[in-house]
Amino acid sequence: MLSALTARRTFLTTAAAGLCAVTTAASSSQGPIRIGQIGVGHAHASKLSVYRNNPDYEVVGIVEPDEQLRRAAQTRDPYRDLNWMTREQLLNTPGLQAVLVETQVRDLLDQAAVCVAAGKHVHIDKPAGQSLSQFAAILQAAEQQKLLVQMGYMYRYNPGIVLLRQLLRDGCLGQIFEVHTVMSKVVDAADRVALSEFRGGMMFELGCHILDLVVGILGEPAAVTPYIRHSAPLSDNLNDNMLAVLQYAQATATVRTTALEVDGFRRRHLTVCGTAGTFHLQPLDNPAAVLTLAAAHGNFKAGTEDVSFPRYVRYVDDAADMARIIRGEKTTDFPYAHDLAVQRTLLQACGENPHRP
Repeated sequence: MLSALTARRTFLTTAAAGLCAVTTAASSSQGPIRIGQIGVGHAHASKLSVYRNNPDYEVVGIVEPDEQLRRAAQTRDPYRDLNWMTREQLLNTPGLQAVLVETQVRDLLDQAAVCVAAGKHVHIDKPAGQSLSQFAAILQAAEQQKLLVQMGYMYRYNPGIVLLRQLLRDGCLGQIFEVHTVMSKVVDAADRVALSEFRGGMMFELGCHILDLVVGILGEPAAVTPYIRHSAPLSDNLNDNMLAVLQYAQATATVRTTALEVDGFRRRHLTVCGTAGTFHLQPLDNPAAVLTLAAAHGNFKAGTEDVSFPRYVRYVDDAADMARIIRGEKTTDFPYAHDLAVQRTLLQACGENPHRP
């Protein structure tokens, strides 16, 4: 009788905390937040267009010391007609409050450290480098100055994840004992070579996004067992088929990611099983959920039903949340300790020693 229990409903934005409409600059006596960006080498660097289109922000300049990257970026819409400058010029811009760090991954932490030392809030794209000690030092310096460090994990503000966090806070899924999550795609030959720079391969590149979710649900694991494979019939060194098993006192979690799955975006998912219910979100990028509850909760009845959401646009809610935090309207939902736990877990899932210098 599953079909009799299954209903379709639309989960409106106003029903989920954290998905409020973007605060407009006109509503704030403080005026727009002055922000800049360092780097265009990250795969997500073009998110700058979200900040350019948000009246809460004034994008004052962009930095890219690599001439080849800079020339290529200058003709693209996210960067067109911006003020290109040195890092020193950006950090000395009057009224600058925040910096987006969007360099190639190997340079993220070095640039973020300079920005925090200069007293700026930072958005650091993922993942947070390979040195846990360097990342910890950045977080400590930011905490001492009461600065925001926002990581660029792209599902934090997904409306399905926002609903899940509310369900977990309300306790209506009971004790969580099992989490499964998958994030995969097909990576072309040129990008495979670039990603093979890091031993963690696809776990380092994609798995970080969903590990952030697992740590948010269950906390930092007691142990992490990585399964590292190169499965493609190619001669590159990319570890392209990755699994990590996370162990907890009363739960386990599996995290899978590959560079090989055809139409992998469609099957990206997160499943959370508790003693009082199960939440399954799939796909992650255009979310839809199936919720099963042992007992009714709020607008959700006992049994199984489908939950739909508004179309999700990446980065819009990240930018909105950053503005509210900088203006003192709210505190961050992702404290320093969470980000450090995610990075420690990620390095273990990549087969790395998180305690190496």
